[in-house]
Amino acid sequence: MTTREQRAEPGRGERLSGWLDGRLGTRTLGAKYLRKVFPDHWSFLLGEICLYSFVVLILTGVWLTLFFHPSMNEVTYHGSYTPLNGVRMSEAYASTLDISFDVRGGLLIRQLHHWSALIFVAAMLTHMMRHFFTGSFRKPREVNWVFGWLLLFLGLFEGLFGYSLPDDLLSGTGLRFVYGATLSVPIVGTYLALFLFGGEFPGHDIVARFYSLHILVIPGIMAALVLAHLILVVYHKHTQFAGPGKTERNVVGTPFFPVYLAKAGGFFFLVFGALTLIAAVASVNPVWSYGPYRADQVSTGAQPDWYLGFAEGLVRVMPGWEVTLWGHTLILGVLIPVVVFPLLLVFIGVYPFLEARFTKDRREHHLLDRPRNKPLRTAIGASWISLYLILLAGGGNDIVATRLHLSINTVTWAVRIGMFVVPAVVFVVTRRICLGLQLRDRELVLHGRETGVIKRLPHGEYVEVHQPLDQARLHQLTAHERPGELVEHPKVSLDPPRRTPSGSGPSSS
Repeated sequence: MTTREQRAEPGRGERLSGWLDGRLGTRTLGAKYLRKVFPDHWSFLLGEICLYSFVVLILTGVWLTLFFHPSMNEVTYHGSYTPLNGVRMSEAYASTLDISFDVRGGLLIRQLHHWSALIFVAAMLTHMMRHFFTGSFRKPREVNWVFGWLLLFLGLFEGLFGYSLPDDLLSGTGLRFVYGATLSVPIVGTYLALFLFGGEFPGHDIVARFYSLHILVIPGIMAALVLAHLILVVYHKHTQFAGPGKTERNVVGTPFFPVYLAKAGGFFFLVFGALTLIAAVASVNPVWSYGPYRADQVSTGAQPDWYLGFAEGLVRVMPGWEVTLWGHTLILGVLIPVVVFPLLLVFIGVYPFLEARFTKDRREHHLLDRPRNKPLRTAIGASWISLYLILLAGGGNDIVATRLHLSINTVTWAVRIGMFVVPAVVFVVTRRICLGLQLRDRELVLHGRETGVIKRLPHGEYVEVHQPLDQARLHQLTAHERPGELVEHPKVSLDPPRRTPSGSGPSSS
């Protein structure tokens, strides 16, 4: 056999590639998608933090299922944590203590799982707000926005279910609230509570049922949504901020393979390492300090995880109103928060469709907005966040009152008033700030950037020398439509300045 014939013979890797291509079409798919271009911007990393923390949650969750016993059968604890030796508790709580003190690396994995959940929800909310303020939810990405919103909504309940599994005094106090909220639903509340808890509170089935939902049902739905979310990102192509060479019909960036894949792989290990470091040095949910749940006890300073704090705040600031209709008592102090809680989230979920309806914008959009150029949308988003933060403070009104040495009634009334006043003030102030920033951009386009150099003109006048903006910066500031909010300034324009015939300065139009 000649040397040329030896070179023509395919190697093992090439034969394997050919075998796969003949059955799965991998070469065609690789040629199409491995070189797909992704733009580069720091805010796009927020979505990757969501994805990587979700992966860490899955990995640590699988490990924890090997040691956790989701049972409310009572046992007597005999383990490494001496203060609780001889205490009657559920198997769920006892196995949580065993994971924390008797399983090698168990406490680290438990805390890594919990911290990953906290950061996962935080990253999802921040990622979603980035999409909201930049308008990336517009056509054709409304469905993908809904997928992301569903992930956030399910993530809240997935966290609640996981938080409740150890059956400690803190999580049991939260379950007591869930039971009461379920009972407050008119007509069917009693049946829902019996179905969920398997009897009178606390029942004997709630941990096992939450466990099935926590490790199987909701993670399966979320994994499917994540996959659909990523597929739509690839199908619709990635959004990008306006800039030189960037249009609604192209994407400027780096290819998925090898550049973006290498960056993503490195960032995954950075996120994994940061989560592990936090879990190693910052204690979270020390269930041994709370003790096992007892129906006749309530833990002091009980607080849910931060992402459900606003739901707790709705209940705490709501007056204890009750009304009786046709012989049935409605507990409005709990029912109204139960209704308002999902409505706050649903408003954000349906916002893309509301904006499209009222603006009558049916075009496709692949370039992102600068938040200042959409003052109304930015003001709505800032107002929603302010309401969330006010209610979050209300969910810890006892902690706020204790730390600031205030009356709890004072804090509660401040939150009640603030939840109506603060969002309105934030809306007005945010919109005015956006309009002011637009006018500042107009001045930059018309006159250039201030240099700090003062020059004296021949007739004695002193003026500051302005440096004209480069073409890239001019493009960034002018590559958008004139916003409707500036209708009271009909002559405002961010188009590059035109020169008068004499060349003495910009025209007044």
